[in-house]
Amino acid sequence: MSRLSAAVPPWLAHALRAQRGPVPWSAVVRGALAAGPLLLVAVLSGRTSVGVVAALGAMLAGINDRPGSRRAAVRRLGVPALAGAGGLLVGSYAGQHVGAVTLTLLLTVLGLLAGAVSAVGPVASGAGTQLLVAAAIGAGMPLPEPGWQRALFFVGGAGWLLVLRLALPTPGAIAGDYRFDGERDAVGGVYDAVAALLEAVGGPDAPGRRVALTAALDHAQDALGGPRLRPYASSAAERRLHAQYAAALPLAEAATALAWAGEAVPARAVEGPRRLAVAVRTSTHTGPLPAPSRSAPALRALDDALLHAADTFDRGGDDSALHTRRRTATSLARTVLGSAGREYGLRVALCFGAGVAVAQALHHARWYGSHAHWYWLPATAVFLVKPDLGPLASRVICRAAGTVLGAVLFAGFAALLPRPAGLVALVALCGALIPVATRHFAAQTAVVTVLVLSLVMVGGEPGASWSRIGETLLACAIVLLVGHLPALGQRGGGVRARLTHAAEAAHVYLAHVLGDGTTDDRAGRWTLRREAYRALAEARASIDLAAAELPALARHAEGTDEVAATLERLVDTTTACAVQLDDNGRLTPEHTERITALLDELAEGRERAGLVVKEVQALPVPLAG
Repeated sequence: MSRLSAAVPPWLAHALRAQRGPVPWSAVVRGALAAGPLLLVAVLSGRTSVGVVAALGAMLAGINDRPGSRRAAVRRLGVPALAGAGGLLVGSYAGQHVGAVTLTLLLTVLGLLAGAVSAVGPVASGAGTQLLVAAAIGAGMPLPEPGWQRALFFVGGAGWLLVLRLALPTPGAIAGDYRFDGERDAVGGVYDAVAALLEAVGGPDAPGRRVALTAALDHAQDALGGPRLRPYASSAAERRLHAQYAAALPLAEAATALAWAGEAVPARAVEGPRRLAVAVRTSTHTGPLPAPSRSAPALRALDDALLHAADTFDRGGDDSALHTRRRTATSLARTVLGSAGREYGLRVALCFGAGVAVAQALHHARWYGSHAHWYWLPATAVFLVKPDLGPLASRVICRAAGTVLGAVLFAGFAALLPRPAGLVALVALCGALIPVATRHFAAQTAVVTVLVLSLVMVGGEPGASWSRIGETLLACAIVLLVGHLPALGQRGGGVRARLTHAAEAAHVYLAHVLGDGTTDDRAGRWTLRREAYRALAEARASIDLAAAELPALARHAEGTDEVAATLERLVDTTTACAVQLDDNGRLTPEHTERITALLDELAEGRERAGLVVKEVQALPVPLAG
């Protein structure tokens, strides 16, 4: 695959690339027990239409059912489900009581709102997607139930999958500590990532290992920071797990400083974090930890961090802080109304609105024949315009290929399987396949296509496989056209918005480290460090995605990758400065020269990339050591 990626354009290489990993058997079981059984109960009770709506809710929730903790799953599955219910409610009543023109305008405005909100983050993006997809289904799928009942059963279907997620055991569950399987694995992954970085210090793999450490810390924060009834960890086991996470932060800081210095560390220094990772996952004591030498400030910081972690693991701890700050309403509004929210909101509104308009025109022109399910075209446009699923060209290729494959497969199944029992079994099978199919957009599209066509046929609609292909190709054309329109806000606005946020977070972190809070407020420093690295990871992901677009779109993000690389070096150097100041209160000439050079390099790169960043006006302490 690496040779193929080098031989083909980035946008095509992305379409051919699939995620790898073990089969998530627990998610497969949940998928099999979600949509299929709900539909079966509805069919047996004579309320087939209710089962169709509930199965749709379970299916869309299944797409969001990713690995992680139970606590994080509540937000990841629940918030989009509630948004989908709202969209279904609005779409149902609008489809029944307004004309085609008014309906198109209403859904276009809804697309503008959902697109802008999607810029807030992954959960908001999932909520915006379900809002629009459910609104299109509500307006375009004729069902006997009133809108409020449809919304209720939709939430019930998604809620059933969430109940399965919270109730069923997973492979990582520990006897006697059932609640914290995902959380324990996430915290253990942080210690493993620290060990991997220490092992790579002084070698070419160190930068990649530092990025992996950032990802592990982000994942652990998300796993531990889900919704709870109380604003703090309420049980002794949970407080202990939070303390174990907090104990990993100084280890990560010391490991980053060692990677910055570039001098290989003794092999015994890696053993301590490895044993801590095992202790987290098995909920056992660590035993004696091999201590590294104390010949350099970063090694002394590593030794102190290991001693602190050992004490936390053996005696327990009361540090339940996750070193993250809640986003205020003002910051959320700034994101929604900023360049990223405006640009994406406009594109979603145009794609979704154009999809609704074309579908309505074809529907009233009787192009659809005797059936009235016109929602497929706008719903497809919503998924195609979603950047989370890859570059635009890759999304279009995968969606078209997946729909054709799914339609052909369904036509074969429909000709062979008995009705409705065979179709209900097919829905259950597709529900089980969704967690595996999410690794590639084409595979996910094929599975979802088979599932939705099965639901439609169980609901009484004749086979519509071939019309779905035509509607998908129309949606692809609409999104390709809108995606390349030259004047929809600032092109590359999402990339620049994330990079600007990362630059500001890096400057705030630098100002704190070089100020008087370095040793007195380590918790505050770790919070700012986490925010800087998380913002950098989000910016880097956005830049990599933009680089894989077609050249006409990729050129709008030119120069941003160099700025991101400079920011990463600046944050790494700031971390090394923090460890140095903790050790003796003075910076070396190497630290000061590196900081000065990086700030100059950042100013030049930022000007070339067209970024406007609020800078640190004056460094609070002398940069000379």
